Amino acid sequence: MGEVLTLDCAVIGGGVVGLAVAREMAIAGREVVLLEAEPMTGSITSSRNSEVIHAGLYYPTGSLKAELCVAGKEKLYDYCRDRHIPHKRCGKLVVASNEAEVAYLEKLLKQAQANGVDDCRLIDGAELARLEPQITGFAALVSPSTGIIDSHGLMEAYIADIEAHGGSVVLNSPVLGGELLSDTVRLSVGGRDPVEIEANLVVNSAGLSAWAISESMIGLDRRTIPERHYAKGCYFSLTARAPAERLIYPVPETGGLGVHLTLDLAGQARFGPDVEWVETIDYDVDPRRADKFYGAIRRYWPNLPDGALQPAYAGMRPKIVGPNGGGVGDFIIQGPETTGHPAYAALYGIESPGLTASMAIAERVERLTLR
Repeated sequence: MGEVLTLDCAVIGGGVVGLAVAREMAIAGREVVLLEAEPMTGSITSSRNSEVIHAGLYYPTGSLKAELCVAGKEKLYDYCRDRHIPHKRCGKLVVASNEAEVAYLEKLLKQAQANGVDDCRLIDGAELARLEPQITGFAALVSPSTGIIDSHGLMEAYIADIEAHGGSVVLNSPVLGGELLSDTVRLSVGGRDPVEIEANLVVNSAGLSAWAISESMIGLDRRTIPERHYAKGCYFSLTARAPAERLIYPVPETGGLGVHLTLDLAGQARFGPDVEWVETIDYDVDPRRADKFYGAIRRYWPNLPDGALQPAYAGMRPKIVGPNGGGVGDFIIQGPETTGHPAYAALYGIESPGLTASMAIAERVERLTLR
């Protein structure tokens, strides 16, 4: 290793949340360097999701997911408008396939209202058929403020803001380990030109790798590191024309929101993700998983043609609650007070709605790390 570089703030992880955090720090006047292990930003979790701007319906009232999703949604729509980032407030329908599921929709409506989402309403099967003639259901919950976004366009805008405020994004720079010193953090950074960095503040926003980064930190109380679980979700693309103009969601399942229909900004449809609890990270899509997709989709789109689904991609969700843990699990955002060190902050379990909440998460991190 060569010389030790000193700087004010290092953010580990160049996904959408890490970029948002680095942007917020740079705007606040901090000298920021973002360290990304991969050759490009946003190439892992941030590029393997549904690109949905969530309204904030599902999350327990008072949770960080609920609070930061609702706040982040409005910030994101405003930012997209101001920065001309492609997006569409297309709305979504949560569909009850039978009368028994209507009770869930009623509960979801109350949850949404408690979270401050006041634009949802329940409709019956006849109105559902008028809104989306190819979608079948006993009833549905309409969420007008759900949308879709060009997530890569968003990340490019975040990078432009970081650089405009004096920060930098450094690719191919994996953090190999570190040490918590008295009031700074020393990081060992690999890559073509390995370097030692000493920073007044380190924010671990490494997504799936956040746990490994913290476990490598000499001096960190391991009791601050939560459980980790991986939920793999596969997506299949539709070869036929999209059957709806809105996003279509079924009643949720454990670990996810069910196999739903989402649209990209070109109007192409994809379905997913399903939920597979795994021990290791891999992104292979088994074509045989489509068998279950057909059955799940035909609950709300009975005319899905045979052979219309093609494997698209898979994503991994970092979860703090496993399949038998109960509940959905919340974001964990640890400032120095929680990590036990004045220069170290860490984020865990930043899955959906992390993209929607990214700007609100960043503001929370910036407030927690003021000193």
